[in-house]
Amino acid sequence: MDTQKEALRRIINTLANKNEELQYFLDSVDGTRTGLQEESCKVMSELEAELEKLSSALEERGAQLRDVIKEEKRRKEAELQRQLSEGKAALLSCRELLEFANQSMTITNEEEFLTAAKQIKERVTMAPAFRMATRPAVSENMSQFTVDFSGEKAGLLRLNFLPVPRAPEIDVSSCVVRDNSITVAWRPSDGDGPIERYDVEHRKANAGGALRAAGEADWEKISDITDTQVMLSGLKFDSPFVVVRVRARNKAAAGDFSEPVSMETKAFTFGFDTATAHAELKIQGDTVTWEPQGVKGHDARLRGKENKNSRSATPSPNKTAGSRGGRERFAGESYTVLGDQEINGGCHYWELRPLADWKSLSVGVAYRGSLGRFDQLGKSSTSWCLYASQWLQSALAAKHGNRAKALDWPPPQRVGVYCDHDNGELMFIDVDRLRLLHVFRSRFLQPLVPAFTVWCGGISVATGLQVPSFMGNFVSSNHNAAADQSL
Repeated sequence: MDTQKEALRRIINTLANKNEELQYFLDSVDGTRTGLQEESCKVMSELEAELEKLSSALEERGAQLRDVIKEEKRRKEAELQRQLSEGKAALLSCRELLEFANQSMTITNEEEFLTAAKQIKERVTMAPAFRMATRPAVSENMSQFTVDFSGEKAGLLRLNFLPVPRAPEIDVSSCVVRDNSITVAWRPSDGDGPIERYDVEHRKANAGGALRAAGEADWEKISDITDTQVMLSGLKFDSPFVVVRVRARNKAAAGDFSEPVSMETKAFTFGFDTATAHAELKIQGDTVTWEPQGVKGHDARLRGKENKNSRSATPSPNKTAGSRGGRERFAGESYTVLGDQEINGGCHYWELRPLADWKSLSVGVAYRGSLGRFDQLGKSSTSWCLYASQWLQSALAAKHGNRAKALDWPPPQRVGVYCDHDNGELMFIDVDRLRLLHVFRSRFLQPLVPAFTVWCGGISVATGLQVPSFMGNFVSSNHNAAADQSL
């Protein structure tokens, strides 16, 4: 019967998975149908707008051509009207002179006849009819305005939708994942014509090639890319994979996305194990702040530095009373919290930044099960840390096995922690100045967890970081050197 139950459980699990898959499919189809309706309305509206622009442009050009013909007609009509007016006046003058000349032929007195003949000769010389052209100044021909829009008509009949660019192909061999950045490169499809720009989208996934693992997550988009590669920078690698895809755009149309490609994004991601946090440490996201709940005594130096009568003076880490928390919670003077992920092997990296008004902090690693509630980092053989303080005076030291080595360097504003569990190396870096502060060399016999101590002020921790490329220089140059740095 147990065998049958197990077989039935497998069938139920298969049916549940298929049910989830079908529901995802139906949701996808429904979303596609809704998108189809919206996209159809959009492109129809764009088509009408373009046709309206084309019609307006045609009407505007037609009006311009009409104006040219009308202007030429007005010019010729004005010239012909001028000739008509001048011709009529010349004809009238010529008729009057002809009548005067006929009348002069009847004059019998020689002197009067000679006088009339002289006047007629002078008038003929000055007569407009003999000084004006007797052909039209312009012709009726308007053939220069003949049009033939058959070519344009054929062009209009060839109007069609813009060719949609085909999906580019991501060039996996040219893609690079480095320093929490991803360089994505692709090849455009042949024969697509001019491509104006590209869109790249990316999102996180829990399995390579399995987009459903990040199905609810929105794609993050980078638009208006003119090159055939882009760098996605400043990423937090808190998932095993980042899936990318790219599409091409021409003047107005966007093509389909390329086949998604999964980029492996190995990085060490952890949070704070709040069950281990000292009662006076407040955990909020990636920050830890010290919030004292009560003070039994104040450090004498602090009382001298602050108002001696003030009961709100900041207590010393050596004098603040411990609280009684849960079984795993640090207590007493150990203002400590551990990370919630173990390091069993490989190389890992994370960073720490002190917050404003901090006084004392430690960052390092420890064997999780070997620290007692009151143990402080670096004071046992099972924890290693970098200690920084600016309380009363600045100090920086490496601590392990209840021994401390002072470091001649100011407390950094950004500490990088590199842990190579397999080779037994723990390095601390001043990231802003790219300075190796200290390296521990040990043989780690158990899984390690990140560990932090905060007194007064707070810290923020950045995880999901790849081992940065600059660590290669420190690792290679310190494999056979700095043995005296180990405690």
